[in-house]
Amino acid sequence: MKKDIIIKDTHRAVWYEDGEVSKVLGPGRYRVPRRPWYRREKNHPVIELQFVDVREQDFTIKGQEILTADKVAIRVSIIVQFKVSDPVAALHNVNSFADRLYSDVQLSARRSLAAMSLEQILTNRNQLSENILDEVKQTAASYGVSILRADVKDLIFPGNLQEVMNKVLTAERLSEAKLVDSRTLANQRKIEAEAQATTKRIEAELAAETDAMTSATLAASRLEEARAEAEALRIKTEAEQFALREQAKGAEAYATHPVLVRLRELEALASAAENANARIYVGFDKHAGSPVVAEEEG
Repeated sequence: MKKDIIIKDTHRAVWYEDGEVSKVLGPGRYRVPRRPWYRREKNHPVIELQFVDVREQDFTIKGQEILTADKVAIRVSIIVQFKVSDPVAALHNVNSFADRLYSDVQLSARRSLAAMSLEQILTNRNQLSENILDEVKQTAASYGVSILRADVKDLIFPGNLQEVMNKVLTAERLSEAKLVDSRTLANQRKIEAEAQATTKRIEAELAAETDAMTSATLAASRLEEARAEAEALRIKTEAEQFALREQAKGAEAYATHPVLVRLRELEALASAAENANARIYVGFDKHAGSPVVAEEEG
């Protein structure tokens, strides 16, 4: 007569045949004899199944009083998280893997604390947890248990020591606060000095740029004035040169054609005759015998 059994994913089952381990059953449905200890026939072995929980588990070691390296008695609580990784080793290598793990963690904590001073424990609490974890991990693996975490949960000190420690911690916090304030003030002053220096530098650069722009503008204005004056002088010079050239042409024409001079004289006489106040004097050149005309406006 057989029956069906179901092994959940949270467990494993160690299969024994006549008291010897045959296999480890994982999750699933299996058919086994209904009464494993009863042998109906000589050739049929006695089948037994033993279930092992492979889920993560934890326990807490509470209030262990331990002496530190500097002979200070403290009470420590430790939390341990673990799981069974080898069901056969967990069942065969120790009587109770949970009790054995409890003892191993307790002894490891005592050895670690005994090697550390109170100051080391207070300033580096994580180191204590790491020491316990490293020491117990390999030992627990020998009986099929994997340590996931071993942390110091609480540290309890004697009453008088607690009061002294509180005062020391308070003094340290005040000292750290004053140091932070001093550093903050120093940093603030440094930032203000740098800001002032930067402002002065920028102002000096702006002033230099403004002066340079003003000088450049003034120079450009003066250059434009000089150019205008030079242009005006050039035009005036060209006009004078043109007038001189015209006079030279007239003189050359008078020299070439003397009759033009007489025409100019006649034009002058005609113009003077139109003025009632004008007086005309007529003389004769002693040598040429020609009259000389002079006019005067009265």
